[in-house]
Amino acid sequence: MDVFSLTRELVDIESITGHEEQVGDYLLGRLGELVSRFGGSVEKMAVEPQRNNILACFGQPVVTLSTHLDTVPPFIPSREDDVFIWGRGACDVKGIIAAMVCAAERLLEQGVRNFGLLFVVGEEKNSAGAFHAARHPRGSRFLINGEPTENRLAVGSKGALRYEIRAGGRMAHSAYPELGESAIEKLLDALQRIRAIPLPEDPLLGRSTLNIGQISGGRAPNVIPDSAEAALMFRLVGDPEPLRKAVQAAVAGLAEAREILCIPALKLGALDGFETTVVAFTTDIPAFGGAWGKPYLIGPGSIHLAHTSEERIPKAQLVEAIGIYEAMVRRLLTA
Repeated sequence: MDVFSLTRELVDIESITGHEEQVGDYLLGRLGELVSRFGGSVEKMAVEPQRNNILACFGQPVVTLSTHLDTVPPFIPSREDDVFIWGRGACDVKGIIAAMVCAAERLLEQGVRNFGLLFVVGEEKNSAGAFHAARHPRGSRFLINGEPTENRLAVGSKGALRYEIRAGGRMAHSAYPELGESAIEKLLDALQRIRAIPLPEDPLLGRSTLNIGQISGGRAPNVIPDSAEAALMFRLVGDPEPLRKAVQAAVAGLAEAREILCIPALKLGALDGFETTVVAFTTDIPAFGGAWGKPYLIGPGSIHLAHTSEERIPKAQLVEAIGIYEAMVRRLLTA
């Protein structure tokens, strides 16, 4: 298989979270070609109606190469120049899927067995596919998870703590603000207190960060607002409990804080001979919970280009990734 063509074919199948079925069926067919040539099995793992993980096994999997099928919106079709392949999912993560499939083909051509490929739904939202796979392990001892790390082995990954902050008030005519109670002003005060929380640091992962990603509320410029809310996320570097307590203290008397998601920070394995890095984003690895083996995190492409209108992946890194995945599988099969 040609990694550049396969990447573009995958990019050109829209698979925004919740719409992964078509790209999954396409991969089912391409992996079926490998099964026909080399033996093995490929199957759908039903997660929800019209949402399936795709699992291919070549012997009893000791090592599993895995990444996700979904992308963030909007859909952007592929294009190509001498250096890059562009489009939604080029680096996050359809180029990675292509590199993993091509590495599998190379391994099989050389008679290597006892590894698997697992592609899951929902990583960009709630890791539904990884949680499902964690309930149905197949005995794998090592998991190579693909995310864009510029082909460096990530030895640490920040976690995430997400909240919705909601404030209530009382409507009134804006000419008589003393008759109402502004939910927006209460929300802003609560957010200012949250922004003042001292954020922890870790020697490996660095400093925790805060992003206030969404704010909404109110009815009209001439109405005192009776409701307002914000969505925010901390990037965790350690125990989330101190931040939980700090958030609740910050909003007390002003708003309510509802925890939406907590993904722990991770310190991951390294391998001799592989360049390392630390990443600030979260992955499916916590959702797998060790059920598919000791995790490693590596993939071509830059996270700084993921989720942008300029998403692209260097062709040279795609080719390099095939060799990296092949070498890792070989190394771990003898571990």
